Amino acid sequence: MNILIKNGRVIDTNSGLDKIADVLIIDGKIKEIDEKIQNPKSKIQNLKIIDARGKIVIPGLIDIHTHLRTPGQEEKETIATGTRAAAAGGFTTIACMPNTNPPVDNPSLVRYILDNPEGVVSVVPIGAVSIGMRHEEPVDVEGLINAGIVAISDDGYPIMNLKFAQRILELAKEFGIPFISHCEDTTLSNGGVMNEGYYATALKLPGILKTAEEVMVARNLELAEITGGRLHIAHISTKRSVELIRKAKKKGVRVTGEVCPHHFSLTDEAVKIQDTNTKMNPPLRSQEDVETIKQGLTDGTIDVIASDHAPHTPFEKATDWIKAPFGIIGLETSLGLVLTELVHTGILSLGEAIAKMTINPAKVLGLEAGTLTVGGKADITIIDPEKEWVVDVNKFESKARNCPFDGWKLQGKAVMTIVGGKIIMEDGKILSDVR
Repeated sequence: MNILIKNGRVIDTNSGLDKIADVLIIDGKIKEIDEKIQNPKSKIQNLKIIDARGKIVIPGLIDIHTHLRTPGQEEKETIATGTRAAAAGGFTTIACMPNTNPPVDNPSLVRYILDNPEGVVSVVPIGAVSIGMRHEEPVDVEGLINAGIVAISDDGYPIMNLKFAQRILELAKEFGIPFISHCEDTTLSNGGVMNEGYYATALKLPGILKTAEEVMVARNLELAEITGGRLHIAHISTKRSVELIRKAKKKGVRVTGEVCPHHFSLTDEAVKIQDTNTKMNPPLRSQEDVETIKQGLTDGTIDVIASDHAPHTPFEKATDWIKAPFGIIGLETSLGLVLTELVHTGILSLGEAIAKMTINPAKVLGLEAGTLTVGGKADITIIDPEKEWVVDVNKFESKARNCPFDGWKLQGKAVMTIVGGKIIMEDGKILSDVR
């Protein structure tokens, strides 16, 4: 199918494009972007015309932090269900984390993910930092890169050994890829289940000190400065972490950072309802932390907005707060939360928000994506910025339901997801013939 998208507001922050225009897609590539493309239906076979009047046409969204649980934990999520959830949320590319079972620490597992035929959006694997994620022996970074990884990460298994962390950043520099770091000192967070503070005390739940994140952010920034390695800090959650990254950037340290929608939409007060869907790591923080995160998004300290989509089974989350696993799903709510909490409130402009979900994550991972380029792959998301909708987890494409935003009314939604010139999602429905 060839596609002509007409009358939409086309925004590409990479090129500075922001105008009402038409986009012509031929054979999976962007053929033309212009204010008025004459209807060529009589000359082009199988042309579908889409009227995007009142809609926003942007590069396909990119999620830099997704847990697909494959291999080994397919009861939580699969590549099929995870990528369908991504398409429903407007994402055309997702990067999957390596803390699977077994972890993605060798080329055969990278190829296993890339060769899976069930994905309906592009999946790019992130490799583990060490064999078995035991932090004893580094992975064969060159072999993993040749197999197809775009970064290495300790996500879920923070590196406590300083010398080993330095070695990983040296490898990141040597091979020109980012080290995506889960910053947590487990000696400080051990046994904690929520943010240390008033609500943890009131609920009699063991708290996680903000320091557990901040000391590791500080340590890794120092190592990045010493080694010159590229550091990307995952799921930033505290005021001090934002301040440390801001200071490091001014010094020229090669660091980027991401924040998740739950960390700018909720505070630790949400835990008082004792819903385990508000249990995540790093945990929900204070209102002061939330306000600083928003400031960090506004001034560019925080480069990327990522979902940290972490699916679990209902059975796992149905237990008590101490035993329940950390993590929530986010692919199908991220865009709506960004538009509702950041754009419609004036914290970010539409263009700034789009950049943090398209070109910025593409640059972090070195992807040829996140921009609308004539001759380039037609990965496109069409958004209705005013569409009001209510989050209903029972209608999600994800296998999981662990979402604290169930029942929330949001403003703004992806109404079409196009991957390589193929319509994957239209009006909230994954097309039955996408494979």
